[in-house]
Amino acid sequence: GAKGEFSGDLRWHIKNVIVGTMRNWSRIALEWNLANDPTFGPHTPGGCTECKGALTIANGVTRNVAYYIIAHAAKFVPPGSVRIGSNIAGNIHNVAFKTPENKIVVVAVNDGNQPVNFNIRYKEQWAPISLAGGAVGTFVW
Repeated sequence: GAKGEFSGDLRWHIKNVIVGTMRNWSRIALEWNLANDPTFGPHTPGGCTECKGALTIANGVTRNVAYYIIAHAAKFVPPGSVRIGSNIAGNIHNVAFKTPENKIVVVAVNDGNQPVNFNIRYKEQWAPISLAGGAVGTFVW
């Protein structure tokens, strides 16, 4: 968002753009604006007038939240990965993938403000996890 804070924007974008779209069987997660100038332009008539792109370009390049979430997802969930599971457990929103390299990747976000302890089960083993309020975690097996 234009006037938000990085941590809140990160939480919202991971929850809605990465986890949310994949929970609903999308095959892609898309941040609509790639780049903008410091006045949030250019934008289409009637479109969002304060939406940040992944990059803000002025005298240099500033990386915004959208840049980091797409870079993060692309690093751990490469093309050809398949969604294999997802749920919401309290404030923990998550989605799991199997990558072309047969790795399992779980992306989770704590949408609350308090720390949450939870477990991830894989091959009949449990991994205890703790995520601070608003935190994002990515787990790879």
